[in-house]
Amino acid sequence: MASVLRLYNAALIRRPVLAQSATAAVLFGAGDVIAQQVIERQGKNHDFMRTARLTFYGGAFFGPALTKWYQLLNRIKFSSPTKAVIYRVWLDQAVLTPVVVGFFFGTMSIMEGKGISGAKERISTAYAPTLIRNWGVFIPTQIINFAIVPHHLRFVVVSVVSLFWNTYLSAVNASSQHQEVIESGKSTEK
Repeated sequence: MASVLRLYNAALIRRPVLAQSATAAVLFGAGDVIAQQVIERQGKNHDFMRTARLTFYGGAFFGPALTKWYQLLNRIKFSSPTKAVIYRVWLDQAVLTPVVVGFFFGTMSIMEGKGISGAKERISTAYAPTLIRNWGVFIPTQIINFAIVPHHLRFVVVSVVSLFWNTYLSAVNASSQHQEVIESGKSTEK
């Protein structure tokens, strides 16, 4: 196990985008599997395309974007370690997070075939509550992360917390999708 961790640590340093994109893909997919099997109790009715969409999103969009974001934050110099933590957390949660939450719901809607109008609808219903819950989880996480974790491991810390967060996101996205189906059925009944 220690040798696997050493290899992973080396990959994070040598090829951060690749290593962190693979990590995000696995954890987004795992979060969806947990959401479907533990929370939604899908059993044999597991939606493998949903898992594939979330895995793809994590590896193709979230992993590369977050890797580059952390590299940018690490290059910014601050006059004290305390200011560095405060400003990095603020930038992360006030600048990046609102964009990422909206992008997630928009991308998922488009990959589900709902188009731009479906993306707008999903964002309007799921965005604000998800963003607020995100802040409750990730502001404390990022304070610890930016204060004590070496920069090349910050993505890993976020990824571990994200396993649980991705489970939540998958469940919220599925719930929003289910609600849209119910509402569209009601509108066709009129």
